[in-house]
Amino acid sequence: MFAWVNRLDRQFPVRYSAWLLCALALVASGVAWWHGRVGPWLPIVFAVLVLLGVRDVRQTRHSVLRNYPVLGHVRFLLEFIRPEIRQYFIENDSEAAPFSRQQRSLVYQRAKGESDKRPFGTQMDVHATGYEWINHSLQPTVIASHDFRVLIGPTRAQPYSASIFNISAMSFGALSANAIRALNAGAKRGNFAHDTGEGSISRYHRENGGDLIWEIGSGYFGCCDEKGSFDEERFRKNATDPQVKLIEIKLSQGAKPGHGGVLPGPKVTLEIAEARGVVPWVDCISPARHSAFSTPIEMMHFVERLRNLSGGKPTGFKLCIGHPWEWFAIAKAMLATGITPDFIVVDGAEGGTGAAPLEFTDHVGAPAQEGLLLVHNTLVGLNLRDRIRLGCAGKVVSAFDIARMLALGADWCNAARGFMFALGCIQSQTCHTGKCPTGVTTQDPRREAALHVPTKADRVYHFHEQTLEALRELVQAAGLEDPSALDASHIVRRTSEQGVKLLVNLLPFVRPGALLAGELPFQVFRVYWPMADASSFTRVQAAAA
Repeated sequence: MFAWVNRLDRQFPVRYSAWLLCALALVASGVAWWHGRVGPWLPIVFAVLVLLGVRDVRQTRHSVLRNYPVLGHVRFLLEFIRPEIRQYFIENDSEAAPFSRQQRSLVYQRAKGESDKRPFGTQMDVHATGYEWINHSLQPTVIASHDFRVLIGPTRAQPYSASIFNISAMSFGALSANAIRALNAGAKRGNFAHDTGEGSISRYHRENGGDLIWEIGSGYFGCCDEKGSFDEERFRKNATDPQVKLIEIKLSQGAKPGHGGVLPGPKVTLEIAEARGVVPWVDCISPARHSAFSTPIEMMHFVERLRNLSGGKPTGFKLCIGHPWEWFAIAKAMLATGITPDFIVVDGAEGGTGAAPLEFTDHVGAPAQEGLLLVHNTLVGLNLRDRIRLGCAGKVVSAFDIARMLALGADWCNAARGFMFALGCIQSQTCHTGKCPTGVTTQDPRREAALHVPTKADRVYHFHEQTLEALRELVQAAGLEDPSALDASHIVRRTSEQGVKLLVNLLPFVRPGALLAGELPFQVFRVYWPMADASSFTRVQAAAA
């Protein structure tokens, strides 16, 4: 810094320059206005800025504003628009934060029915470690339809033939009424399922008649009594609705596994209270754990109880894998009781639409790949895999994402944020503030009105259709007759600059019946399987050294 600036700063802080210039401009513009050379608006503007500076040096909340009156507001403005500046001008097309522009553009193009083709070759670094591809065949197949489906609960009274690509759990309250309407209308038109989220079934889920997966969380919304405990009659009333196709018990979610939540009373509107079956304008509590069961065996009986109360609809649960022994205890409870869920959805810790503390977002829960592999391998090792369908969720937006998850053992995939993009979400990451710029995640009627339901329902439908059409082309190129034929031998990953491996040779896979035969093939089973007990979620012994 120049010496004269330092000398001046000792007499009058240079950081006050913007405030001083506003005061000088106020005087100058006032004189100009007095002589009729400018309108009154100019001195008014500078007067407001001078008063703002007075307020800045007197307030005690922000040190930056006290030290930099007027000028300090520029810092807050730039911080406020930083995500947009980064998204539109700085980040490259393949930089994921959390979804790259390339991923978002793919969804937008398919949702709008525009061309999703790319010229001039891939923008990805095919020599980078971690790059993956699917091997193609010199004898591609021809598949008649992209309407790929999986039968869930084939032995139940009301089995469900589900699309292999569905809308993941997002509650009314987290999403706006118009967003729920559009998602369900798109699901109805495309014949795929719409998960309600733990906020239960709202009037907006029912308007268009799309298939619903009713998620039952620890708050038992839609089936709770006045004390928040599970209520059989309220459950039966909703569960027997023909629109409800599957019953899903939520043990944990990828966005914030092991974390409950509270919807503050002022946000519990009459419509949200109606959907959840709670008192309006009173804090709505979602506990971190269930009260209807406390052991794995009790949980299996609760699954059977819900299945019977629903009239034989397929019933299962969703979880993000945490302590391995807890999942193993659930698996052992299946053997002990002879009760199996009809499906399990594995949620990845890649997160979701739910806002969560940063520590939970970044460092709690197993990613989708590890969680899915552990659940798949356990069921294979117990010879239960053929009886239980597996769904998964975790940053699924493209046909390759679906193909990869199917290759790792999933029967179908769910997507939340992908379908939000189809609704028009621009990844502003203001979901939890109520100020969503596109009307997707808000309860503000004026913001919500920007989301035109018929248009967005079309986009939801087209995104689903075009993604499955792309999957059909991938499966054909691999020389297969159906996506269910995909396995880990079809996906290749670069492990170094010179090395590549098939996922089947890179990731652990268990031999059918191995656990029943007493084999503990991998470290996770050798360490944690002995700790698991069907009668408790608590581990029964310390880990081996």
